[in-house]
Amino acid sequence: MSAKQALKEKKKKLRIVGVAVRHRAKLYPVETGSVRVRKGTKVILEGQEGETLIGEVITGPRKLSSDLKVGARIIRRANQEDMEKLRNDIRLEKNVKSYCLERIAFHKLPMDLVDVEKPFNENKVIIYFTADGRVDFRALLKDLVAKFRTRIELRQIGVRQEASMIGGIGPCGRPLCCATFLKDFTPVTIKMAKIQDIPLNPNKISGTCGRLMCCLSFEHDFYEESKEDLPEVGKKVKTMYGEGKVLRYNILRDTLTVVFESGNSMEIKIEDVKEVNENERDERERG
Repeated sequence: MSAKQALKEKKKKLRIVGVAVRHRAKLYPVETGSVRVRKGTKVILEGQEGETLIGEVITGPRKLSSDLKVGARIIRRANQEDMEKLRNDIRLEKNVKSYCLERIAFHKLPMDLVDVEKPFNENKVIIYFTADGRVDFRALLKDLVAKFRTRIELRQIGVRQEASMIGGIGPCGRPLCCATFLKDFTPVTIKMAKIQDIPLNPNKISGTCGRLMCCLSFEHDFYEESKEDLPEVGKKVKTMYGEGKVLRYNILRDTLTVVFESGNSMEIKIEDVKEVNENERDERERG
């Protein structure tokens, strides 16, 4: 292949659609390949790990750069046999969920059932649950296997994973980040809220899962770098209006609020503020 042909192939656009996969709140960008689909088409997919999935086209198709990393590809449209298999899977999931809740109550297990999933084309059922600690679910598992005669997996997940599976609306009024575009959960700390000058009100900085909001980490690096060379709160600074102390920052507006000895405060551009070097000041006073 010539360099010109290689460049042409690189610039080739992919036909991408958004597909909703069962038991997943987020839409997956999927390459259509040679399969022609439109909104509402039921499709069979090959996942990232080679697993077979069934989903429905929700958005698209759109032509996007071939550099885009897609998580799955469409193998074909779903047929009648696939849809019948799907109906059977849904029926089994409902039965397993109902029986599982009954046996959890019977065994008085300290766990909360989140979801029951029968993976498409696989001879097993996955039960997702949350719990504060380790749970001895051997008796429950024995009951389930005896009842349904299939392979059963019980998976304990965290509250963040629960939110990403169920979905919902965050305090900002938008769909949850974990259920739309977040791929990994990064550690979120109170320090991230402090450095962004966000009031430490639990109701304001907690997500629907009850943990610190994932979005606190989105701009953390920006705030940390921006404040690196700035005088700390409480430090003395020089301004064209005289000396004062830093009261607070407004990084987005590129300003500092300075309080003067008179008690008055003023918002001043960061570039117009210079930190007082206490050593130099002491030398001048002694001289």
